[in-house]
Amino acid sequence: MLFARSIQKLHLQYRLLISEMNSDINMLRIFEDHIKENLSKKSEPVIINKVDYFKNSFIDLRKEIDDLRNVMHQKKMKLFALSKEKEVLHRKIFKSDNHDKVLKQFKVYRKKFDRIKKEFLAFVV
Repeated sequence: MLFARSIQKLHLQYRLLISEMNSDINMLRIFEDHIKENLSKKSEPVIINKVDYFKNSFIDLRKEIDDLRNVMHQKKMKLFALSKEKEVLHRKIFKSDNHDKVLKQFKVYRKKFDRIKKEFLAFVV
């Protein structure tokens, strides 16, 4: 029973992280809209360079989100299928899926997103 709960817990964790990344996508869209509406008309070289930096950063973040969400979605679906089955072999499959690596990737992504978000908000203000 403990194993089944750990599968369900990890499944829930993936769902929450995917939801968090969906929210991040919406935030990136808002940031991009702000650039288009308020900053794209500026002609100062410092502002142009910073806007280009943020545009590229947002593109990179979006790609990272899409890739990570895809991996998490696949793992989430596999966990859901495993939770419905009762075979002993699944403990080995569960451990071999390398969930720690994906969760570490998310932590790296989260730090990067938070840093760029903080930089962008400081730049806008």
